[in-house]
Amino acid sequence: MSRYRRGVQEEDGYFDEAVAARYDDTESTRFARGEIDAAADLLAELAAGGRALEFAIGTGRIALPLAARGVDVAGIELSRAMVARLRDKPGGADIPVVIGDMATATIDGPFSLVYLVYNTIENLTSQDAQVACFRNAAAHLSPGGCFLIEVGVPGLQHLPVGATHEVFHASDDYWGIDEYDVVNQRLISHHIENDGGAFRRVSMPFRYAWPAEFDLMAQIAGMALRDRWAGWRREPFIAESRRHVSVWQTPA
Repeated sequence: MSRYRRGVQEEDGYFDEAVAARYDDTESTRFARGEIDAAADLLAELAAGGRALEFAIGTGRIALPLAARGVDVAGIELSRAMVARLRDKPGGADIPVVIGDMATATIDGPFSLVYLVYNTIENLTSQDAQVACFRNAAAHLSPGGCFLIEVGVPGLQHLPVGATHEVFHASDDYWGIDEYDVVNQRLISHHIENDGGAFRRVSMPFRYAWPAEFDLMAQIAGMALRDRWAGWRREPFIAESRRHVSVWQTPA
Protein backbone atom coordinates (compact mmCIF):
# COMPACT_ATOMS: atom_id res chain seq x y z
CA MET A 1 0.00 0.00 0.00
CA SER A 2 1.15 3.49 -0.71
CA ARG A 3 0.15 5.90 2.03
CA TYR A 4 -1.94 4.18 4.70
CA ARG A 5 -0.04 5.76 7.56
CA ARG A 6 -0.98 7.54 10.77
CA GLY A 7 -2.27 11.06 10.34
CA VAL A 8 -1.29 14.05 12.43
CA GLN A 9 -4.66 15.60 13.15
CA GLU A 10 -6.33 15.51 16.54
CA GLU A 11 -5.26 13.18 19.31
CA ASP A 12 -5.16 9.69 17.74
CA GLY A 13 -6.30 11.30 14.47
CA TYR A 14 -7.14 8.69 11.86
CA PHE A 15 -5.41 5.99 13.88
CA ASP A 16 -7.84 5.30 16.67
CA GLU A 17 -8.38 1.96 18.40
CA ALA A 18 -10.32 0.44 15.50
CA VAL A 19 -7.55 1.18 13.00
CA ALA A 20 -4.70 0.32 15.39
CA ALA A 21 -6.25 -3.09 16.08
CA ARG A 22 -5.88 -4.17 12.45
CA TYR A 23 -3.00 -1.94 11.34
CA ASP A 24 -0.35 -4.65 11.35
CA ASP A 25 -2.57 -6.97 9.31
CA THR A 26 -3.61 -4.41 6.72
CA GLU A 27 0.00 -3.32 6.22
CA SER A 28 1.57 -6.80 6.18
CA THR A 29 2.44 -6.66 2.47
CA ARG A 30 4.16 -3.28 2.71
CA PHE A 31 6.07 -4.37 5.79
CA ALA A 32 7.18 -7.81 4.61
CA ARG A 33 9.97 -9.39 6.66
CA GLY A 34 12.63 -8.76 4.04
CA GLU A 35 11.71 -5.09 3.80
CA ILE A 36 11.73 -4.70 7.59
CA ASP A 37 15.13 -6.39 7.84
CA ALA A 38 16.60 -4.17 5.12
CA ALA A 39 15.29 -1.06 6.87
CA ALA A 40 16.53 -2.15 10.30
CA ASP A 41 19.96 -3.06 8.93
CA LEU A 42 20.43 0.33 7.28
CA LEU A 43 19.12 2.23 10.31
CA ALA A 44 21.41 0.30 12.66
CA GLU A 45 24.36 1.19 10.45
CA LEU A 46 23.42 4.87 10.45
CA ALA A 47 22.94 4.87 14.22
CA ALA A 48 26.61 3.84 14.43
CA GLY A 49 26.40 2.61 18.00
CA GLY A 50 24.38 5.59 19.21
CA ARG A 51 20.73 6.08 20.11
CA ALA A 52 17.91 6.27 17.54
CA LEU A 53 14.63 8.19 17.68
CA GLU A 54 11.66 7.24 15.51
CA PHE A 55 9.09 9.91 14.72
CA ALA A 56 5.61 8.31 14.49
CA ILE A 57 6.81 5.05 15.99
CA GLY A 58 3.37 3.47 15.74
CA THR A 59 3.13 -0.22 16.57
CA GLY A 60 6.91 -0.61 16.54
CA ARG A 61 7.32 -2.71 13.42
CA ILE A 62 10.59 -0.94 12.60
CA ALA A 63 11.63 0.11 16.10
CA LEU A 64 11.47 -3.38 17.62
CA PRO A 65 13.67 -5.08 14.98
CA LEU A 66 16.06 -2.13 15.27
CA ALA A 67 16.19 -2.56 19.05
CA ALA A 68 16.82 -6.28 18.52
CA ARG A 69 19.97 -5.27 16.65
CA GLY A 70 21.29 -3.63 19.80
CA VAL A 71 20.21 -0.04 19.07
CA ASP A 72 18.80 2.03 21.93
CA VAL A 73 15.50 3.21 20.41
CA ALA A 74 12.97 5.81 21.58
CA GLY A 75 9.86 7.18 19.89
CA ILE A 76 7.37 9.99 19.48
CA GLU A 77 3.81 9.07 18.50
CA LEU A 78 0.50 10.93 18.37
CA SER A 79 -1.81 7.90 18.64
CA ARG A 80 -2.16 6.29 22.06
CA ALA A 81 -3.95 3.37 20.42
CA MET A 82 -0.91 2.65 18.25
CA VAL A 83 1.43 2.88 21.23
CA ALA A 84 -0.77 0.44 23.12
CA ARG A 85 -0.15 -2.10 20.34
CA LEU A 86 3.57 -1.46 20.64
CA ARG A 87 3.42 -2.05 24.40
CA ASP A 88 1.71 -5.42 23.86
CA LYS A 89 4.58 -6.76 21.75
CA PRO A 90 7.67 -8.45 23.22
CA GLY A 91 10.16 -5.71 24.10
CA GLY A 92 7.65 -2.93 23.41
CA ALA A 93 7.36 -1.92 27.04
CA ASP A 94 11.10 -1.19 27.14
CA ILE A 95 11.00 1.52 24.46
CA PRO A 96 10.42 5.04 25.84
CA VAL A 97 7.71 6.88 23.90
CA VAL A 98 6.42 10.44 24.21
CA ILE A 99 2.83 11.03 23.09
CA GLY A 100 2.78 14.06 20.86
CA ASP A 101 3.14 15.67 17.45
CA MET A 102 6.45 14.83 15.76
CA ALA A 103 6.77 18.45 14.62
CA THR A 104 6.89 19.80 18.17
CA ALA A 105 7.15 17.04 20.80
CA THR A 106 10.51 16.41 22.42
CA ILE A 107 12.20 13.56 24.27
CA ASP A 108 15.45 13.42 26.20
CA GLY A 109 18.41 12.97 23.86
CA PRO A 110 20.66 13.43 22.13
CA PHE A 111 20.44 10.86 19.35
CA SER A 112 22.79 9.88 16.56
CA LEU A 113 19.83 9.05 14.29
CA VAL A 114 16.29 10.37 13.92
CA TYR A 115 14.12 8.67 11.33
CA LEU A 116 10.58 8.40 10.02
CA VAL A 117 9.30 5.89 7.50
CA TYR A 118 6.47 5.10 5.13
CA ASN A 119 5.49 8.58 3.92
CA THR A 120 4.88 9.86 7.44
CA ILE A 121 6.35 13.29 6.68
CA GLU A 122 3.36 13.87 4.37
CA ASN A 123 0.95 13.46 7.29
CA LEU A 124 2.03 16.98 8.22
CA THR A 125 -0.28 18.85 5.89
CA SER A 126 1.43 22.24 5.71
CA GLN A 127 4.88 23.33 4.65
CA ASP A 128 5.38 25.06 8.00
CA ALA A 129 4.68 21.82 9.87
CA GLN A 130 7.07 19.85 7.68
CA VAL A 131 9.81 22.44 8.20
CA ALA A 132 9.14 22.28 11.94
CA CYS A 133 9.56 18.50 11.81
CA PHE A 134 12.98 18.86 10.19
CA ARG A 135 13.96 21.43 12.81
CA ASN A 136 12.71 19.15 15.58
CA ALA A 137 14.76 16.29 14.18
CA ALA A 138 17.90 18.44 14.02
CA ALA A 139 17.33 19.64 17.61
CA HIS A 140 17.37 16.02 18.81
CA LEU A 141 20.58 15.11 16.96
CA SER A 142 24.10 15.11 18.28
CA PRO A 143 26.81 16.71 16.09
CA GLY A 144 27.27 14.63 12.96
CA GLY A 145 23.93 12.88 13.52
CA CYS A 146 21.60 11.86 10.70
CA PHE A 147 17.95 12.41 9.87
CA LEU A 148 16.35 9.86 7.54
CA ILE A 149 12.97 9.81 5.85
CA GLU A 150 11.34 7.28 3.54
CA VAL A 151 8.69 8.86 1.33
CA GLY A 152 7.11 8.38 -2.07
CA VAL A 153 7.86 10.53 -5.07
CA PRO A 154 4.70 12.43 -6.12
CA GLY A 155 2.94 10.44 -8.83
CA LEU A 156 2.10 13.45 -10.98
CA GLN A 157 4.35 12.37 -13.83
CA HIS A 158 2.21 9.24 -14.23
CA LEU A 159 -1.06 11.17 -14.65
CA PRO A 160 -2.49 12.21 -18.01
CA VAL A 161 -2.75 15.96 -18.53
CA GLY A 162 -5.67 17.29 -16.49
CA ALA A 163 -6.18 14.09 -14.50
CA THR A 164 -6.21 14.26 -10.70
CA HIS A 165 -6.51 10.62 -9.57
CA GLU A 166 -3.83 7.91 -9.50
CA VAL A 167 -4.69 4.29 -8.66
CA PHE A 168 -1.70 2.95 -6.74
CA HIS A 169 -3.24 -0.40 -5.81
CA ALA A 170 -6.11 -2.46 -7.20
CA SER A 171 -7.29 -5.91 -6.13
CA ASP A 172 -10.52 -7.72 -5.28
CA ASP A 173 -10.29 -6.70 -1.61
CA TYR A 174 -8.51 -3.36 -1.69
CA TRP A 175 -8.33 -0.24 -3.85
CA GLY A 176 -5.97 2.65 -3.17
CA ILE A 177 -6.40 5.95 -5.01
CA ASP A 178 -4.48 9.20 -4.57
CA GLU A 179 -6.42 12.36 -5.43
CA TYR A 180 -4.10 15.30 -6.21
CA ASP A 181 -4.66 19.01 -5.63
CA VAL A 182 -1.75 20.43 -7.60
CA VAL A 183 -2.62 24.06 -6.82
CA ASN A 184 -2.16 23.59 -3.07
CA GLN A 185 0.34 20.70 -3.23
CA ARG A 186 -2.04 18.42 -1.36
CA LEU A 187 -3.49 15.00 -1.92
CA ILE A 188 -6.19 12.87 -0.40
CA SER A 189 -5.39 9.17 -0.17
CA HIS A 190 -8.52 7.04 -0.51
CA HIS A 191 -8.50 3.45 0.76
CA ILE A 192 -11.43 1.17 -0.05
CA GLU A 193 -11.20 -2.19 1.72
CA ASN A 194 -13.34 -5.31 1.93
CA ASP A 195 -14.18 -5.58 5.61
CA GLY A 196 -16.02 -8.86 6.11
CA GLY A 197 -18.00 -8.56 2.91
CA ALA A 198 -18.74 -4.85 3.22
CA PHE A 199 -16.51 -2.27 1.57
CA ARG A 200 -15.27 0.50 3.84
CA ARG A 201 -13.58 3.73 2.72
CA VAL A 202 -11.03 5.75 4.65
CA SER A 203 -9.76 9.02 3.16
CA MET A 204 -6.79 10.90 4.62
CA PRO A 205 -5.17 14.24 3.71
CA PHE A 206 -1.47 14.64 2.96
CA ARG A 207 0.95 17.25 1.69
CA TYR A 208 3.37 15.98 -0.93
CA ALA A 209 6.78 17.44 -1.71
CA TRP A 210 9.58 16.73 -4.13
CA PRO A 211 13.05 15.67 -2.94
CA ALA A 212 14.47 19.11 -3.70
CA GLU A 213 11.97 20.75 -1.34
CA PHE A 214 12.92 18.33 1.43
CA ASP A 215 16.57 19.23 0.81
CA LEU A 216 15.68 22.89 1.36
CA MET A 217 13.83 22.02 4.59
CA ALA A 218 16.95 20.21 5.77
CA GLN A 219 19.09 23.24 4.88
CA ILE A 220 16.76 25.50 6.88
CA ALA A 221 17.23 23.12 9.82
CA GLY A 222 21.02 23.24 9.49
CA MET A 223 21.50 19.86 7.80
CA ALA A 224 22.96 18.82 4.46
CA LEU A 225 22.11 15.92 2.15
CA ARG A 226 24.33 12.92 2.73
CA ASP A 227 22.66 10.12 0.74
CA ARG A 228 19.57 9.44 -1.34
CA TRP A 229 18.48 6.01 -2.53
CA ALA A 230 15.39 4.52 -4.14
CA GLY A 231 14.96 2.01 -1.32
CA TRP A 232 16.35 0.45 1.83
CA ARG A 233 18.85 -1.65 -0.10
CA ARG A 234 20.57 1.46 -1.45
CA GLU A 235 19.09 1.14 -4.92
CA PRO A 236 20.14 4.10 -7.11
CA PHE A 237 17.66 6.97 -7.13
CA ILE A 238 16.70 7.69 -10.75
CA ALA A 239 14.02 9.61 -12.62
CA GLU A 240 11.68 6.61 -12.60
CA SER A 241 12.00 5.92 -8.84
CA ARG A 242 8.66 5.87 -7.02
CA ARG A 243 10.09 6.54 -3.55
CA HIS A 244 13.28 7.73 -1.91
CA VAL A 245 15.15 7.06 1.30
CA SER A 246 17.02 10.29 2.02
CA VAL A 247 19.58 11.01 4.72
CA TRP A 248 20.65 14.47 5.90
CA GLN A 249 23.43 15.13 8.39
CA THR A 250 24.14 17.80 10.98
CA PRO A 251 27.61 19.42 11.03
CA ALA A 252 30.16 17.36 12.91
